[in-house]
Amino acid sequence: MMKKILLFSGMFLLLACNDGSQVEAEVQIPETPGAAFSVSDSNFNTTYNTILDALEDNPNSTVVAQVNHTSNAQNAGLTLRNTRLILFGNPNLGTPVMQDKPLAGIDLPQKMLVYEDVDGNILVSYNATDYLVARHGVDAVETLPQIDNALENLATLGTNAEVTINDSADVSLFQGIISTPSANTFEETYTNLKTAIQDNPNLTIIAEVDHKDNAQSVGLDLAPMRVIIFGNPSLGTPLMQSAQTTALDLPQKMMVWEDADGSVLVTFNLPFYLKERHDITDSDATLTQIQTALENLATGAAQ
Repeated sequence: MMKKILLFSGMFLLLACNDGSQVEAEVQIPETPGAAFSVSDSNFNTTYNTILDALEDNPNSTVVAQVNHTSNAQNAGLTLRNTRLILFGNPNLGTPVMQDKPLAGIDLPQKMLVYEDVDGNILVSYNATDYLVARHGVDAVETLPQIDNALENLATLGTNAEVTINDSADVSLFQGIISTPSANTFEETYTNLKTAIQDNPNLTIIAEVDHKDNAQSVGLDLAPMRVIIFGNPSLGTPLMQSAQTTALDLPQKMMVWEDADGSVLVTFNLPFYLKERHDITDSDATLTQIQTALENLATGAAQ
């Protein structure tokens, strides 16, 4: 298996000519900090289904949700090239990360993105473990090498190609993360948040992840911590139209959790952090609208 740190903005793919010869065509790899990429030698559906089948056949992993961003865009009257996301987890590996730094729960479960770029290339992308280390300071967690290998194996299996990892040097500790203290109990805060999302006709809940219950299922302990994953394709699709890798950080996620002192917090990713990470352009009005909505949800849940 081959893996390399990205030192340039492109990689080469062998293409077959009509006369049987092969030529190298450069595939532009997005410069998303902390993201890993692999260019597939198969079509979109084969690449996606190979990864999905591998996850479903692995007794240690659970597919939490599948998000068809293209279909969701169409339902909102918009267009988007083939873009699908798989959310999956392995509590044996992920729980120690959150035991070390609970805030890392906002970046779990893991995600694997499969998409077709503007040139028709099929790429697989995921957040590398280097990204978790840079953003959450979890470098001492012993399961990180296993997570790294598992993610690389999946990407390589789906693409039959090497994995390229973008440098995480530009990712700082807790960058783009905002937390709102709650005056309510954990259960009250989460119920308030979920109810507000359910009552909003523009929002759809994709999945709920109870990190504490998942930890207990493998005999590990974790403070109360739940993530609710939800989306609004009318707002999210334009961001992916501008920068398709934004799909790696969509749908939106909000986490309700207890810190070591028993305080309850509501945490989410700042939309303008996504702009910086994925180089989204001409979308400030949409990003402001999303940020206002997330801030209102957090404040409402915490009051």
